[in-house]
Amino acid sequence: MTYSAPFNLAIIAAIFGLGSTSQASAGQSPAVVELFTSQGCSSCPPANANLVRLSNDPDVLALSFSVTYWDYLGWKDIFGKKEFTERQVTYEPALGQSGPFTPQMVVNGHQSTVGYDLNQIRRVIASEPALSGPGIALARNVAVIDAAKGRSAPADVWLVRYAPGTVQVPVARGENAGETLPHAHVVHELTRLGTWDGKMLKLPIPAAAGDLKSAVIVQEPRGGRILAATTD
Repeated sequence: MTYSAPFNLAIIAAIFGLGSTSQASAGQSPAVVELFTSQGCSSCPPANANLVRLSNDPDVLALSFSVTYWDYLGWKDIFGKKEFTERQVTYEPALGQSGPFTPQMVVNGHQSTVGYDLNQIRRVIASEPALSGPGIALARNVAVIDAAKGRSAPADVWLVRYAPGTVQVPVARGENAGETLPHAHVVHELTRLGTWDGKMLKLPIPAAAGDLKSAVIVQEPRGGRILAATTD
């Protein structure tokens, strides 16, 4: 007898006492749009504004990663972290890029666009098949990745901590001096939790600081295609 992913997740929740969970069953994960941006990049504000719009779409998990390689231009991005830059660099070979650039939007770890044209971004999102990876249950301090029959290839499990809503950042120096830039769903933490190999996997996660939200992403290694994602 076989059961649907929602049924499996309900059983998982009961076994582990998860109570109320945030679930993304197979085929129901949101599209993941990652914007790599910098407050020191004069070309980035239009893409930032488009991510603000995408962040209001319930079918999209919009995430803003601030990179560090433009800090030398006179303004150090207040959200920039080297691990965000490393994530972008890891993406580029598979995306056919010679190196990282800003602004760059990566959709489901699979397609890349500069992010200037919102209609074009939506076309890229629409061209992507629905994520059909494992169901994910996320509650309290644990994430449970559902089993997937016939899957044995390893995938990375990432924990992303981001600030919900939009923040306005005044920039005092550099290419955007005097501008106030909007940022939506700013990522503050990125942590690799472990490896999923098709078997049900339970992973502890630390409590989030402050008002940060948590997202869990299951992704093929080395910046590959995203298989599933959910947020609390």
